[in-house]
Order: sequence, then structure tokens, then C-alpha cells
Amino acid sequence: MSKIRITKQFSFETGHALYGYDGKCKNVHGHSYHLFVTVIGTPIADSKNVKFGMVIDFGDLKKIVKEEIVDVFDHATVFNKNTPHVELARELEARDHNVLLVDYQPTSEMMVIDFAEKIKQRLPETIKLHSLRLSETTSSFAEWYASDND
Repeated sequence: MSKIRITKQFSFETGHALYGYDGKCKNVHGHSYHLFVTVIGTPIADSKNVKFGMVIDFGDLKKIVKEEIVDVFDHATVFNKNTPHVELARELEARDHNVLLVDYQPTSEMMVIDFAEKIKQRLPETIKLHSLRLSETTSSFAEWYASDND
């Protein structure tokens, strides 16, 4: 049977700052992110299966991405834990803000790599992550493709 790609889109609001950057993004600011998750697989051929004809139920994909990405990053501020922004992060946390400290510079490029790893770990064995597109503005995005990362 044919391989089919399906895509689901997600949106979330996240703040970040790029420590050491030589432009405006060194300041704390935020984006309305749009994440497009594309998986590939063969539609279920068993007519007795309630998910007959589906590669994966969109609801199942939504659950994975919401739990791993959206619910974690939405309305959070992300900082690289290995920079002096840690002091600012601690101050924000003390004021009951949602702060994420990550092992990387929180650029769209690095975030999409992080997201790919998290999503891949949760997909059923028969489904492969094909690609991710993370838009931070209407004209700027980072893409991750499995074929580029084999």
C-alpha cells in the first residue's frame, strides 16, 4: 500500500532571549509560533480496526504534540540554562512565571531539533516523523526533515 504523509498544525505563544546575540533578539521578546508536524506511514488496512484507513488518528498526533510541545512551551519564557540569563530566569520563576531552561540557544533552528526528538520518541513504530516546520513570524521559519538527518 502507498505511503501517505499527514500534517497537523499547532500554535503557541513563547518568549525567549538569545544570549550573546548582536541584535534585538538579545532582549526578552516573544513569538506566536506555528508548528506543522508531518508524519508518514501506511494507512491501516484492517477493516475491523476502528482506525481503518488512517495513517494515525489526528487526535492521537494532537495528544503527543500537545503533551510534548504545546503544553510545555505555550506562554513560557525559554532561556539557555548555560548563560547569565539564568539569573533573570530565577527572578521570573520567583514571581510565578513559567520559565524553561534548555540545553541550547533557543532559536527556531534549535527548538525544531528539540521538538523532533521529543515527537519521534512518542510515535508508534509504524509511523515516522517526516518533517517539522516551525514559524516564528509570518515570513520566517525553520524546517527539520528526517531525510536530512538519517
